[in-house]
Amino acid sequence: MIRFFLKERISDLEFREGRRVTLDEVAKATGIHRTTLSKIANKKGYNCTTDNLDKLCDFFGCRIEDVAEYLPAEQRPDI
Repeated sequence: MIRFFLKERISDLEFREGRRVTLDEVAKATGIHRTTLSKIANKKGYNCTTDNLDKLCDFFGCRIEDVAEYLPAEQRPDI
């Protein structure tokens, strides 16, 4: 299972810039639909495309491991 850190990246950006960052703002800047961003942020095991991961890394100025991580079967929470 892939675990996403979208909420954490948004929180870090809010702290750095001292302002609220919404999913709508991220959607407009990345071209990723707001509903897709919501699923990435909230749905365990969501299937995200590599194109979207690339856009998120570009937007947040981070590496892929800052946006997502692989969880082996024994570490996966019940879905």
